[in-house]
Amino acid sequence: MRSPMAELLARRVLPADIFIASAGVHAGERDPFVDVVLEEEGLSLGDREPRAVDDIEDAYFDLIITLSPQAHHTAMEFTRTMAVEVEYWPTFDPTSITGTREQRLAAYREVREHLKERVATRFLKTGQS
Repeated sequence: MRSPMAELLARRVLPADIFIASAGVHAGERDPFVDVVLEEEGLSLGDREPRAVDDIEDAYFDLIITLSPQAHHTAMEFTRTMAVEVEYWPTFDPTSITGTREQRLAAYREVREHLKERVATRFLKTGQS
């Protein structure tokens, strides 16, 4: 749920020739709150369903960004024989929030904004040479 959000936010700012893929530890089910907060940004997952790491294990990556402790552990195991950089961006899991629809959406928006900031900080370093 967090990784598809991060993928689309990164796709929006990075060049189209950069391969970006997202996957979770488990594929899970599509989260309608993700669709809502992405739509607010003019983004859409379309008909794409969540993927698990096993679904993309044949791809080559220069950088893997993990958003949860379990994902980080999985990535470290997955890459122990590869020359790939792994970064951990601790990101709150909004699925743990209960309450009204608006309270839950607020949590998802907070995650979206956190990821937007992380993407910008990591990949859009302006004013530096």
